[in-house]
Amino acid sequence: MCESKVLKGRFHCKFVSSIWVEYAIAKEHHAIMFLVEHRYYGKTQPTVDMSVENLQFLSSEQALADLAHFIVFAQEKYKLPDNKWIAIGGSYSGALAGWFRMKYPHLVTGAIATSAPVFAKLNFLEYLSVVRNSLSVSSSSCVTNIQQAVTQLENMLNTTDGRQTLKKMFKLCDDINITNTDDVANLYAVLAGNFEDVVQYNKDNRAFEGAAGTNITIDTLCGIMDKNTSSSALQRYADVNSLMLLTSKEKCQDFTYQKMVDGLRKVDWKSDAAAGGRQWTYQTCTEFGYYQTSDFKSQPFGHKFPLDFFVKQCQDIYDPKFNADLIGRGINRTNTNYGGYGIKVTNVVFPNGSIDPWHALGVVKSLSPDATAIFIDGTAHCANMYPPSSTDPAPLVQARATITKLIGKWVA
Repeated sequence: MCESKVLKGRFHCKFVSSIWVEYAIAKEHHAIMFLVEHRYYGKTQPTVDMSVENLQFLSSEQALADLAHFIVFAQEKYKLPDNKWIAIGGSYSGALAGWFRMKYPHLVTGAIATSAPVFAKLNFLEYLSVVRNSLSVSSSSCVTNIQQAVTQLENMLNTTDGRQTLKKMFKLCDDINITNTDDVANLYAVLAGNFEDVVQYNKDNRAFEGAAGTNITIDTLCGIMDKNTSSSALQRYADVNSLMLLTSKEKCQDFTYQKMVDGLRKVDWKSDAAAGGRQWTYQTCTEFGYYQTSDFKSQPFGHKFPLDFFVKQCQDIYDPKFNADLIGRGINRTNTNYGGYGIKVTNVVFPNGSIDPWHALGVVKSLSPDATAIFIDGTAHCANMYPPSSTDPAPLVQARATITKLIGKWVA
């Protein structure tokens, strides 16, 4: 499982094949590999539906207990009483890998916790800070041009003619109702998301998965924003949106809040929400937060999707009781339970990419000689988990070699 963004209409959760399948580590150590599905995701449907009442059994703690149960089961079934186990994961499942080593050290010898957001946080405003910095690495003017585009967008929203023009420019599915602050907030969030997604997965070797748009990079988007043409910054911002619509084969840009909420309210396992959106949103509302708000002052995407916008989604999707206080208590429990940035573990490595916004919630400095951080310059989310490429930067090549060496040390 990899990635944890859904409240703005995007959810990524796929690692059916990865570096650990393609690479020589498993063969080198004559390893058996198991891919364990998280409860409530995929085909693991333990309840009749995804009602709020039934989702109470969805949590990271339950998932860790499932893993423990699986190992005991596999030890008996496959006659592996003395074999050493290594937990591997990326993003949320990277955090799970690290937490599993902490909670069940008698069952697992070591863990690779890639791009693991081990610190739960309600207002993840650092996310857009890293996005801004990563865009600036490509072009010093890219962020300025985005900011100009957003200013022009704000001005045009103030008039009827301007809103109609924006609908055409950005190929919006619906008219803009300026009195609906939730729609306006979601519009800003969706347009920012065009850049967020590309930054998060910049130049990752995801093509083998069949992922769309793997050739679209930070340089691609900043190249559009920095075009020296007669078109306005706003038009170039719209051009980026058109590119992303084309890539995802969407005819128009959905942005209305109610459509998004209605989709995530569906409880049937056959609904689109069951692909992971409803489940992951629930976990953010009960355990993690991780809300990528617009509250960081010097980011260029406007400030129309603040923390309240995300808390409101928890209440509108599930129940009014899912307010900031309830979410905050869940987050405090998570950090108390696992330790947050101060997680106490041995035989765990924490790889993170400098471009990846999620590194802000991860371990980027070694906690001890046996809890090693690898900060991979110039790479994005879960980069070390993808198959190697001849174009991989040297820090990524070195990171994979270090991880391989550590596994060898743990299982020796």
